[in-house]
Amino acid sequence: MSGRARLTLCAAAATLMASCALLPLVEPATWLVQAAFMLAVQSGAGAAARRVPLARPLTVAVQALVTLVMLTLVFAREHAFVGVIPGPEAVRHFGDLLQAGADDVGRYAIPAPLSDGIRLMVIGAVLLIGLAVDTLAVTFRNAAPAGLPLLALYSVAAGLSDGAADWLWFLVAAAGYLVLLLAEGRERLSQWGRVFGGSGRGPGGQPGPVAPVRTGRRIGMAALGVALVVPLLPLPAIQGGLLGATGAGVGVGNGGGGTISAVNPLVSLRDSLNVDEDQTVLTLRTNAGDISDMYLRIVSLDDFDGTTWRPAKRHIVAVPDDFPAPTGLAPDVKRTEITTRIAAADGYAQDWLPMPYPPSGVQIKGNWRYEPVGMTLVGDHGQNTSGKTYQVTSLEVRPTAEQLAAAPDAPDSVRRDYTRVPDSLPSVVAQQARQITKGAANGYQKAVKLQDYFAVTGGFEYDTQVEVGSGPNAIARFLQDKQGFCVHFSFAMAAMARTLGIPARVAVGFAPGSRQADGSVAVGLKDAHAWPELYFEGVGWTRFEPTPTRGTTPTYTVPESPGAALPELPQASRSADAAPSDAPSASSGCSAREKKLDNCASALPVGRSGQGGGGVPWYKIASWTLLGGAALALPMLPMLWRLRRRSARLASAQHSAAAGALPGRRGKAGAGDGAADEAATAVLLDEPEEGAGAAAGHVLAVWRELTDTAWDFGIEPDEALTPRRAAARIVRTGGLDEAAGRSVHRVAGAVEQVLYAPEPRADAGLADEVRTVRAALQEKADWTARVRAVVAPRSAVRALWDLADRWTALKTSWTSRLTALARRPSGQQGG
Repeated sequence: MSGRARLTLCAAAATLMASCALLPLVEPATWLVQAAFMLAVQSGAGAAARRVPLARPLTVAVQALVTLVMLTLVFAREHAFVGVIPGPEAVRHFGDLLQAGADDVGRYAIPAPLSDGIRLMVIGAVLLIGLAVDTLAVTFRNAAPAGLPLLALYSVAAGLSDGAADWLWFLVAAAGYLVLLLAEGRERLSQWGRVFGGSGRGPGGQPGPVAPVRTGRRIGMAALGVALVVPLLPLPAIQGGLLGATGAGVGVGNGGGGTISAVNPLVSLRDSLNVDEDQTVLTLRTNAGDISDMYLRIVSLDDFDGTTWRPAKRHIVAVPDDFPAPTGLAPDVKRTEITTRIAAADGYAQDWLPMPYPPSGVQIKGNWRYEPVGMTLVGDHGQNTSGKTYQVTSLEVRPTAEQLAAAPDAPDSVRRDYTRVPDSLPSVVAQQARQITKGAANGYQKAVKLQDYFAVTGGFEYDTQVEVGSGPNAIARFLQDKQGFCVHFSFAMAAMARTLGIPARVAVGFAPGSRQADGSVAVGLKDAHAWPELYFEGVGWTRFEPTPTRGTTPTYTVPESPGAALPELPQASRSADAAPSDAPSASSGCSAREKKLDNCASALPVGRSGQGGGGVPWYKIASWTLLGGAALALPMLPMLWRLRRRSARLASAQHSAAAGALPGRRGKAGAGDGAADEAATAVLLDEPEEGAGAAAGHVLAVWRELTDTAWDFGIEPDEALTPRRAAARIVRTGGLDEAAGRSVHRVAGAVEQVLYAPEPRADAGLADEVRTVRAALQEKADWTARVRAVVAPRSAVRALWDLADRWTALKTSWTSRLTALARRPSGQQGG
């Protein structure tokens, strides 16, 4: 196979390997087989056009025409002339398919079904990227920029996927790109003759030259390894409290689409409740007269797999000016519009925006997206709540018990999505739910019975030290142990409600905070909370509070007692930064009704702690300082390495001047040409040897410094040239004047002396000659070239080559030692 054919094949393979990143987005994956076949035809058309040969633009045009014909044959055959020639009707059909595909992308969560529109979008994108890669890498013979379209294809796929196997698709895509680079390198070398792989060992058992191809493979594999391992390192991170550990960008694009992925907020919620010192993360000012219902909702968890609840993958859109009315809310339900201004603390970095539910409008600056199903706002790639101040207009919905009791059945779409329970859920959950709600006449009465069972009559205890639990038996264990915190209570009630046919989900956010002296409301980390939301047609998603001693009991779940005046509805649960009450503890005879009305003492005492927290721990400051220093120092490493190497090389010239007459080519007994050869080999590693060949090594080091200096200014070294011809090339390409040219030729003459003269002599002042050449190159170069020569010198790549050579030498040394040990005689003598 010729080099050009091999490069064509590798370009198609690289595109196909990068396309594998799209596999998690669409199912089934049969589209990949079709895309591979069409990509092969496209590449074959390009190979045939180049073999004719056609001009480069004509080659690209032929490939584009073949691609269009294939797409027409597959997707618009009935609308084309003779089934393959696209006309106006075929173009319109393509537009309709693309529009349908865009609608399907917005409608379905990942993985989306393989509709005709989505199939056209995916296969068309793969063929378009394949055409770009083939054009750059094969037609124009420049494989390096071909990585850009491959990166674009992978980045779009990685941005939309859930991240479960991103490392695998990155490895596949990166391997394809490295194969493409390797094929292009071999194709270039083949133009000069046969490509040699390099001998394993030189004369005398010393390591032979390492082939460039082999070194390239090593560098490529090392780069892949670093790219995969670095993200796994335990680098320090700033935690943002509740849900702060999610930490990933969740949207893509410019605000018109994208998806959000599932997260598991349970552990971070528990950690927020168990902080040693409460920290105020949100400060509210609202025109609501009663803050007992001022729950700040962050996200809803509506996907239940039997083990835990998590947010479903949802389509997100641009934030509308006015939010639509909440699902299921009828006009006869009492509501009041309230306005709340919320200020987030600088240290509270949250991807989701805490808001009262249901919101009807938000005023906030930054990159935010809207998720219509949960009516939530989510930051777009790096946007979070830290230091943000925003205003939310929301509805305070106050249904009556009669309206909830008279609610008709929920729509089929709601029942289908929100009453689903997995087969792994223990049967005891449904059995106990039916037992608790026995005698209830409707869904509302069942919900109230479930709430009362957990909050009042069931004997449950609130304890934040209990583990969240995992596995299908977690809810069953909680029902048996009767100890837990808001996560356990909300999860168990929502799961039970679903088994009874009541649509249910779990909301995560903050319970009402504490009223301050200036009229504001402070919400702390210890106000983090989770509660169930049940759906009733005509009212919509309705909050319930099964967690004892937390939050407030909704008024629509408290029964009216004839002739008895109910006490005033209690305020929100006291935050940890509020002063403890001096009232005595309630007696053990506190009635169930008083417990429900929150008239009994808290089951757990709330201790006093200051606001604001104790600042950032010292170890985090130290970690970030070290990380920042490393980030600043890393780009400077090539410059520092180059300065050190220049200083060492030029200093070695002083030894050359002091050496006088250099040892001849037979200066070492029995070495023959070995002295000069060993000196040259030592300089290749920039390690001038000591002894007879040291002076020769110093001269060669100065020559290497001169050629590297020219390289830094854009004159690449050519190892195939003799020193004299290399010097002439540097003078000619660099446009050096007569004085600088004499300096270059003087250093080249000294190199010829130490390599070829029978009796080499030492030349003094070679270091000054290199400095003269460097000054002349700086004078001829523009300011960008001068800056690059200092900050990012091209010759610094020798550091990587040195490491590769050292590693090869080390492996050879250890291999020889182990071989010698294995062959060492045992010391026993024969009889």
